[in-house]
Amino acid sequence: MNEIAKLKAGCQTFTWEMLGKAWTGNADNLLAAIAAAGYAGIEITDTMIPPYADRPQDFARALETHGLTLVAFACGSSSGFTETDAVEADLAMVDRALRFTAHFPGAILSLGSATIMSPGPLDDKFAVAGRFYNGAGELGRVVGVDVAVHPSSHHDTLLSSRADYDRIMALLDPALVGWVPDTGHILRGGQDILDTLRTYQDRIRYLHLKDVDAGGHWRMLGQGVCDLRSVVDIVAAGPNFNGWLVLEEESDVAAADPAAAVRANRETLRLAGI
Repeated sequence: MNEIAKLKAGCQTFTWEMLGKAWTGNADNLLAAIAAAGYAGIEITDTMIPPYADRPQDFARALETHGLTLVAFACGSSSGFTETDAVEADLAMVDRALRFTAHFPGAILSLGSATIMSPGPLDDKFAVAGRFYNGAGELGRVVGVDVAVHPSSHHDTLLSSRADYDRIMALLDPALVGWVPDTGHILRGGQDILDTLRTYQDRIRYLHLKDVDAGGHWRMLGQGVCDLRSVVDIVAAGPNFNGWLVLEEESDVAAADPAAAVRANRETLRLAGI
């Protein structure tokens, strides 16, 4: 897929989730704000899905009401996906999440970044993460839902530098587990983003678009160092890319007014011809 006309814009709900208790709305409020901002799709997290967590048919109707597509359902775990004694429970969580996601044709289950939650050798942490992600991919294959990993640069992440990416990619079965590159997190990890995207282009399922300045501080899309056009060109040519560009905003602007921030980012994408 390399035609700009086929690209679709989605919005990630973490822009609201990061507000913590300051956000007092619900999933319906998120759908309304994202649709009003001009997006075609939504990626919603397990934290923000209530009251629809056990009501996929109702959520499908809510999406239809707002003219939105579910791009992905994103899940994390307090284990950071790196604790041996939590793998069984984490895979049980994945199984439930997959059965929810399976109600939405084409939607992907996005799994959060492996994170260091306890002392211990990094070799062991990577091994557990690889085993978990591949196990999740096996479960996804059973129900017909693609599974992808979303590395991040947040505190105690196991997956930040290029060496980290190379290490986890070597452990993952590409037939089972895809990749959701996040431009902001890749740049915060000090990587050559274009080289990383080219190297693992065939793993890309969809893209998270964010921006940062040269110091790694979050900035609104188009106001940082992310080479938007070059990134999109590489991703759009990926053989397994599904066409979705999911915008996620973590800047101070978004913290002050998330709805206005995601509207502004959608306009930035339009001005870029997308």
